[in-house]
Amino acid sequence: MSSSMINTQPRLSHEFDVGSVRQDFPILNTSVHHQKLVYLDNAATTQKPQAVLDALTHYYQHDNANVHRGVHALSERATQAFEAARETVRHFIGARHAQEIIFVRSTTEAINLVAGSFARPRLKPDDEILITEMEHHSNIVPWQLVCQQTGACLKVAPMDDQGILQMHEFEKQIGPRTRLVALTHVSNALGSINPLQEIIHLAKSRGAVVLIDGAQAVAHLPVNVSQLNCDFYAFSGHKLYGPTGTGVLYGRAELLESMPPWQGGGDMIRSVTFEHTEYNDIPYKFEAGTPDIAGVIGLAAAIRYLENLGLGPIHAHEQTLLHYATERLSNLPGLRIIGQSPQKSSLISFVMDGVHPHDIGTILDGEGIAIRTGHHCAMPIMDHFKVPATARASFALYNTTEEIDALVSGLNHVTQWFGK
Repeated sequence: MSSSMINTQPRLSHEFDVGSVRQDFPILNTSVHHQKLVYLDNAATTQKPQAVLDALTHYYQHDNANVHRGVHALSERATQAFEAARETVRHFIGARHAQEIIFVRSTTEAINLVAGSFARPRLKPDDEILITEMEHHSNIVPWQLVCQQTGACLKVAPMDDQGILQMHEFEKQIGPRTRLVALTHVSNALGSINPLQEIIHLAKSRGAVVLIDGAQAVAHLPVNVSQLNCDFYAFSGHKLYGPTGTGVLYGRAELLESMPPWQGGGDMIRSVTFEHTEYNDIPYKFEAGTPDIAGVIGLAAAIRYLENLGLGPIHAHEQTLLHYATERLSNLPGLRIIGQSPQKSSLISFVMDGVHPHDIGTILDGEGIAIRTGHHCAMPIMDHFKVPATARASFALYNTTEEIDALVSGLNHVTQWFGK
């Protein structure tokens, strides 16, 4: 079963012990404004388990050296751990070959790499790139830049007022000049899960290359890029319980082989003279300079942590939280949930009558509750729903129904504060 076909109806998991899981995350014992931390901003970044913190510390205390450059013991150990992390990522997302895994800083950098190295050299005037109305700015702006530089055209498939991609309109938008389809797996502002298998099959049948922004998906849903048959898949480490400044671009080997380097420098070369440079094999051709070695090792530790818990039990727990929170928030007078797709990941965006989202966030912060407020780097979504911003509560494997109760209590205080 593909990740986009998962049944998102609530089901209780007897395999998932959230109390034990919470003990793995030291920051959850933190107090904020003399209140116990209730962290509901996981779509922005997740907290890190002790296993990840230990992996970072171990590297710096025992193996700190550069990779791929030395013959001494520390360098060899660092290189071994770094390349083992690549294999961990390969297995996690179901890629066929480790060489198809490129380490980058973020989803944003991964998409820009594809824009600069794949799209820009290939596109011609009147070629088309198709995205959707629910994209993060990181999956809009790079394609706008490419279109400005090549004369290609950016097309946008619409969504409806539930936050569901309108597939009949999407299909109409794919034409003979569509060269690339780039879309999110899960909307960061709505939680909507897109039907990737249907979309990718449709795009491939028209000869288009497909890039998936998986930043909001990989921590919540099983992903198998080989089964999906996408050409590129991008995600960030810090939304996956790993360190900041780490990310992954999966690309089909034959496409990566055909793409020119994106940056020049150390480790992406085989030989250099003043007259000519011969580039390294993939993935190293796209990994110029010293990488975030500790971060990549920490990312592998985060993936192992998730795999030990199991994405199935995690998904079940998060869906229980989502449905519980949806029911409780729906009963609050004057609160409107933005985005109500029946296929949805574990976040809720909402607005309250007469209260700016920033005021909601500020009052909740005073009670130790962390949510996100603003446009969520998705201004076109705000324009669609005719709101300047939303408040967003996003749930992770360590969250509890008691924390949702605290959120509801805090929102009642918001209502009281504004005299509603």
